Amino acid sequence: MSSTPPLEFTLQRLHELSESLPGQLDSNRLDELNALATWLSEQSMDEPTDVMFICTHNSRRSHMGQIWAQAAAWYFEQNDIRTFSGGTEATAFHPRAVEAMRNLGVRIAVLDSGVNPRYAIQLQDEYPAFEALSQVHTELSNRAIGFAAVMTCDEANGACPIVEGASARFVLPYLDPKVSDGTDVAEETYRTRALEIGAECFFVMKQVAMRRAGRG
Repeated sequence: MSSTPPLEFTLQRLHELSESLPGQLDSNRLDELNALATWLSEQSMDEPTDVMFICTHNSRRSHMGQIWAQAAAWYFEQNDIRTFSGGTEATAFHPRAVEAMRNLGVRIAVLDSGVNPRYAIQLQDEYPAFEALSQVHTELSNRAIGFAAVMTCDEANGACPIVEGASARFVLPYLDPKVSDGTDVAEETYRTRALEIGAECFFVMKQVAMRRAGRG
């Protein structure tokens, strides 16, 4: 029998993990998460609201952010929010990161193999699949004007003091799970990072839903 949990179980767990974040995070990080939630909540739901997660290679953390933020937006019925990811250079969605997300219930199918594979990401059944591959964040296929840029690593934050096309910028760096590549703890390290990123995405999207509902 497969040990992979259904996605619904993982989404519920991420929701639960997000509930404890206010008592766990330092004030600076909590302020940045709340600032992102405030910006998103202030956007009109009548038009798409875009968020782009950016790290150096667009291979691990930024993809996790893109996928979990989209899942969280749909979970809390914030259906105007669309998520993207990019890097300061293109490499590939790392196989370890793909494996970690699959092991948490995300359905990921290979559309095109090669050096930089293209994947189809399927989350909740009632929502469409979307594509993921490693891209430079300035590529036209991966851009929208007026998006929120979320910098998921210090290197990308330093390399991109200005993100062209972004209306807002937020700095939420995560430790790179690649430090565990080739070790016995790689699987657990990637899983831990995926859950950490997912919990923060759920925290943000719940705040967005609550703030919009409060203004309704």
